[in-house]
Amino acid sequence: MNVLQQLEQQGQSIWYDNISRAILRQGELQRMVDEGVLGLTSNPTIFDKAISGSAEYDDQIRELVSADPAIDVAGLIQALMVEDIRAAADVLCPVYDRTRGRDGYVSIEVTPSKARDTDGTVAEVRELWSRVGRPNTMIKIPATREGLPAIAQAIRAGININVTLIFSEARYREVADAYQSGLEQRLRDGKPLGHVASVASVFVSRIDTLVDAQLDTLIAGERDPAEAARLRGLRGKAAVANTQMIYQAFKEIFSSPRFAVMQAAGGVPQRPLWGSTGAKNPAYHDLLYVDSLIGPHTVNTVPPQTYAAIIDHGRAEPTIEKNLAEARRLLELLPGAGIRLTHVLQTLEDEGVAAFEKSFDGLYANLAQKKGMLRAVS
Repeated sequence: MNVLQQLEQQGQSIWYDNISRAILRQGELQRMVDEGVLGLTSNPTIFDKAISGSAEYDDQIRELVSADPAIDVAGLIQALMVEDIRAAADVLCPVYDRTRGRDGYVSIEVTPSKARDTDGTVAEVRELWSRVGRPNTMIKIPATREGLPAIAQAIRAGININVTLIFSEARYREVADAYQSGLEQRLRDGKPLGHVASVASVFVSRIDTLVDAQLDTLIAGERDPAEAARLRGLRGKAAVANTQMIYQAFKEIFSSPRFAVMQAAGGVPQRPLWGSTGAKNPAYHDLLYVDSLIGPHTVNTVPPQTYAAIIDHGRAEPTIEKNLAEARRLLELLPGAGIRLTHVLQTLEDEGVAAFEKSFDGLYANLAQKKGMLRAVS
């Protein structure tokens, strides 16, 4: 039994945070599923790299333009993404069946520019759900203020949702409330709850990246060696501590009398998913955000380098509730050190939305250029 299978026994699912036509056509995704990968996530940055960085999509682009010369670039992007998501969902369908809908999902994100547009998000969620046409698909909605009512509406409609770009416990609680509201509305509508699934994607490593940068500034200006040492001791710890508190919130919310009503009707908990779990600081252990966050009813979606590290030297033991008192103490110490964590987490949400918009804009520009080149050649 390999480490992925051991983690599944511990209650944690490892999903793969990457997609490209190459890994689908060459059987790489199937190989990883055979190893124990239980799902796949994508985002605009991943699709930009896949589509703009290869010729794998050129034949389909030609076919689409030939069939409809008036097709716009946005239509091309959606068609290319849907093709990959369908193919990945088909590879993962046996996992979906084996786990009875717990795993086996593939995620596709709404256009990032709609992150502050509730109605626009709901409309695109419905369109993507219909176009992909696979029950083991999740549509990704950013956890912005405007995204919260869209989450509830989508869940009420019976659409699987991956809520993304969650950083704070406060926002996580709002997301869990939106999920439960959607189930409650669906229950009042007299519709079944059993097939509706959702994950709440909590981003991890980016918190340390920003907090550490602020700590480094404070350390550089600190004249007291003891205080500088104390500040250094806070580096690389905020992200895991914050995630541990969110896991405690998950346990509280989904063991509550409120959720018990939905569970009795077939509803399932919205599992927390740990995203952005590659260690960006080379000074940190490469599996810091994997080995420290293992626990029941969780998902960890990992990029290629982190996936390889798990296979090579990952471990499978419950860790997410270790040293909870120390995690709480750390989060209490940050304000006294000059770190406003609430501000940090809101900044990260804003930057995350902006980064995905930038990736989508880059993909749009690159595909417009490629469309023109291919049309000229044909």
